[in-house]
Amino acid sequence: MRKIYYLKTCDTCKRILKSLPNTEGFVFQDLKEVPITVAQLEEIHALTGSYDVLFSKRAKLYKAMGLKDETLGEADFKRYILEHYTFLNRPVIVVDDQVFVGNSPKVVAQAIAALS
Repeated sequence: MRKIYYLKTCDTCKRILKSLPNTEGFVFQDLKEVPITVAQLEEIHALTGSYDVLFSKRAKLYKAMGLKDETLGEADFKRYILEHYTFLNRPVIVVDDQVFVGNSPKVVAQAIAALS
């Protein structure tokens, strides 16, 4: 599978997508228009092994809801990601059996290398 979960209104996502060398054949899913499903999230989880990796602790709602002061487990991360797209660490780039989550320079460089 070759898929990218992103927000088309996010400047960081747009910048990263432009930097990818070859996205031909990818399915793009704008999370605002088409929310992630349980099956999709579980598929990504199978590749990462952790909902924590997929959860964005930089989301404004994370602080607004007081979640930073709580101890969250894997089930909590999964539930919040399914409840609101902002909790998914974006973009999520799935290349066959590899997944690249987030926008750190290291992750973006790894995704670029995998597509080169």
